[in-house]
Amino acid sequence: MENDGRGSGPLPRGDGTVPYEGVWRFTAPAVDASVPQARHAVRDLLARQGVPASDDLIQGLLLIVSELVTNAVRHAALLSPMLAVEVAVGAEWVRVSVEDNHPYRPTALVADHGQTGGRGLLLVREITAEAGGACDVEHTASGGKVIWAALPLKPDGD
Repeated sequence: MENDGRGSGPLPRGDGTVPYEGVWRFTAPAVDASVPQARHAVRDLLARQGVPASDDLIQGLLLIVSELVTNAVRHAALLSPMLAVEVAVGAEWVRVSVEDNHPYRPTALVADHGQTGGRGLLLVREITAEAGGACDVEHTASGGKVIWAALPLKPDGD
């Protein structure tokens, strides 16, 4: 994963922000090896920044990242050889998103129980809903798409 320079660290104190707030963006090739790399990069970033998230929330975020990067690799790589993962952390929420340059906007359809795949976006929506968050797919100015999920940040013990 390559950090393109956005958000090299938390926002400075003194402006009403908490020390772990910020936005970080990583780019990677749309290949299978990028899935675990993205998951590890997000996990390490959250730990390094001291984001006060429960283990359940972090595991949910990492599963969302894995599903979204996997979808980009499987379905967008032909038209989008690179993808971007963005992590944005606020005082009360954390948002992860994956962007690619493929114009197709996926939908979370009900999957056939006999299929081994096709449930990624359903899983993302379920994790997000269970956490009380939101997720969506948006078009980018370049004609691609960004799929994001934002979850409320609930520190351990809440």
